[in-house]
Amino acid sequence: MHITRLQDAKPYFPPEHHDMRCLRLQGHEAGPAEALWLGMSQLLPGGHTSLDASPLEKYYVVLEGELTIENGLERAVLRQWDSCRIAPGEKRALRNETNRAVTVLLSMPLPAAKA
Repeated sequence: MHITRLQDAKPYFPPEHHDMRCLRLQGHEAGPAEALWLGMSQLLPGGHTSLDASPLEKYYVVLEGELTIENGLERAVLRQWDSCRIAPGEKRALRNETNRAVTVLLSMPLPAAKA
């Protein structure tokens, strides 16, 4: 068993994330993981990511607040406990269009091990 206490979670700084604080909860430098990692992001009012794609599947769960998510074709507002899957290669942009902070749980597979 591996526990990460929120007060001990370390920040990470992904590119094109603005007015956001991202914490690694499990996996990567937060501890052992074989298949996926977990992160938590807090978006300040006006906080956002650029519209971009990655080769890895992503899952978002809104823990608190209201998050606008778009993929260049569709736009949706997610509220507490709503979730969204972003397919590998699908573009996505996250945006906090409210005056309250938004807290989002992120789950992603670990990159394939290099042989």
